[in-house]
Amino acid sequence: MTTMTEFSTDPKLPMLDTNGIKEMIPHRYPFLLVDRIVNIMPGQQAVGIKNVTSNEPFFPGHFPNHPVMPGVLIIECMAQTTAALVVYTLGEEAKGKVVYFMSVDEARFRKPVVPGDTLRILCKVLRNRANVWKFTAEARVEDTVVAEATYAAMIMNEKGA
Repeated sequence: MTTMTEFSTDPKLPMLDTNGIKEMIPHRYPFLLVDRIVNIMPGQQAVGIKNVTSNEPFFPGHFPNHPVMPGVLIIECMAQTTAALVVYTLGEEAKGKVVYFMSVDEARFRKPVVPGDTLRILCKVLRNRANVWKFTAEARVEDTVVAEATYAAMIMNEKGA
């Protein structure tokens, strides 16, 4: 799906830290999962970074004495990365709007993600028509693919109108 060169950080490309991400999407603790977004290429792709720590609120229950990051939260990291990419791409046009997840297809989980791992999530725009966007994403820990999916999202007014 991707090559590791696409995962290297290019300091010439835009990036968002946690505060920048909070300006793009409404998520907050404990559900803001992405720590940084790098290599932003508006309308094309971005890389989300999630540092997985033993302090994550889901680990005590998933699973006791064997902490594993839930796959659905890896997919959520993908969604948050692309939501920020959409808002970044649209700029002023995105004011007062929210990106809603619509569908997930072809999700595959290949290896458990555990405390101490750093997820690097490459999200690519497949297409966008009007307010609907389709993406593909791959999550890696070091050189190993741990998850991948294709999914869709819709940007609409914050109040649902």
